[in-house]
Amino acid sequence: MYQRLLRKKLSRGFSSQIQTTKAFIENWKSVVGLEVHAQLLTDSKLFSGSNNVFGAPLNTAVSYLDASLPGTLPVLNRKCVELGVKTAIALGCRINETSMFDRKHYFYADLPVGYQITQQRAALANDGELMFPVIVPGKKTYYKKARLLQLQLEQDSGKSLHDEELKRSLVDLNRAGAPLIELVFAPDLETGEEAASLVKELILILKCLRSCSCKMEEGALRVDANISIHKNGEPLGVRTEIKNIGSVRSISQAITFEIQRQFGVVSKGGVITNETRAWDATTRCTVPMRDKEVLQDYRFMPEPNLPPLRLDLNTTTTSCTDILTVASIVKELPELPEDTRSNLIKKYQLNQDLAVILVNEAILLQYFLNIMEHRSDMPAKLVTNFLINDLLTFCNKANIDVEDCQLTYTHLEDILVALNTGTINLQAGRQLIEFLHQDPAQNVQSLINDRQLEQITDEKTIEKLCLQAIERNEQAVKQYKSGKKKALFAIVGEVSKLSKQRANMKVVVAYLEKILNSQ
Repeated sequence: MYQRLLRKKLSRGFSSQIQTTKAFIENWKSVVGLEVHAQLLTDSKLFSGSNNVFGAPLNTAVSYLDASLPGTLPVLNRKCVELGVKTAIALGCRINETSMFDRKHYFYADLPVGYQITQQRAALANDGELMFPVIVPGKKTYYKKARLLQLQLEQDSGKSLHDEELKRSLVDLNRAGAPLIELVFAPDLETGEEAASLVKELILILKCLRSCSCKMEEGALRVDANISIHKNGEPLGVRTEIKNIGSVRSISQAITFEIQRQFGVVSKGGVITNETRAWDATTRCTVPMRDKEVLQDYRFMPEPNLPPLRLDLNTTTTSCTDILTVASIVKELPELPEDTRSNLIKKYQLNQDLAVILVNEAILLQYFLNIMEHRSDMPAKLVTNFLINDLLTFCNKANIDVEDCQLTYTHLEDILVALNTGTINLQAGRQLIEFLHQDPAQNVQSLINDRQLEQITDEKTIEKLCLQAIERNEQAVKQYKSGKKKALFAIVGEVSKLSKQRANMKVVVAYLEKILNSQ
């Protein structure tokens, strides 16, 4: 893994930075741990009635408590507790019957009260785990498990706005007090791809639970990564922390770069220092944020204005709406992503990789399920291959999200019906994607007729095309007859060219083999 990464780095001009050898790398191991902050999807904040919204005018979603006016007291939002418990259950955590709130003291301009209310000593839940698929391009998908050490409720701080021209800083308190869950994962990961895959799976789960919008561009999900390297068999090395990574792609890139940077430092006799770094997406490298870290004294103390949070772990039914029972929340759990994958594999005989890709792309999954529900005679393999290999590939080449593709469900169903009945071939199906994306008002059947995309299956026409292709490829014919069966592909390609990629290739191959083997 690291040999490939280093070669890539060297080719990009980092040869002076990284001079490690194969033997050196094999004796070392990288370790990655993640801390994730997810903003809960509630109408109001964690301890106040202010709106919990993104994009409100500056300082309009602020209560007296958020502004820390004297005499105001926090009141815990029940919905936040429910979402926190639901998330913890989905991640296999041990829910604590009693959890406590603490004050974490630090002084920033956007934290007017001078402390953050969090759960440091007795969290909402502990000891969970997340099993997730790791997708590495060009390699087989595999599963990895990461332990979830702690899941806790806490409030967010405000936001500082810096005006470079006027040389002043302003504070927006709209986000102050916003409800968060912090998920602290053990250092069980080794690569940037594993870290990105973990976050992808977590996003799928949180969206499925409707716990968080997971819009990283809005700050609804923020990821910090702790990275270190050490020799095999030795204790963990000194770690560096990358703060507030802004996208799933950046998670993989930032961690991969930082691992390579640390290998480069150590291979030249340097020492890794404990520091906080940031990811520069433009230069694609991590840059120092703060000097060498020292242990900060946050002076944690129990929050005196909030009683212990007690949950009922045993009662299955209750007539009292004031009591929050874990059993009642368990009943509300939806089908989780891994369950969906298992069901797809079992019901439609999909392989693991296809099931993983479908579940990772929510809109593709919805297309697939809708088509299979309305067209029970449609082969599942045909549908998945077209959605993943053709529609998704088109979107990637066009540099658009699948959601932004102009094709509708009706378009896709009509194309797949035409493919399944043999009216068109796969090449025509790909062309239809392009045509319909450019002009979604068009009709699939009209396009097939107007663009002459019907598949050629007429035996006489195919016979004529095959004989022309044989005449034009005498060398390939000789090679085929001498035993080089792969030479047939050259003749098949000529038929495809002559028919403007409309000929039924199965019929063409069968007919060519029949002609050539009989001569």
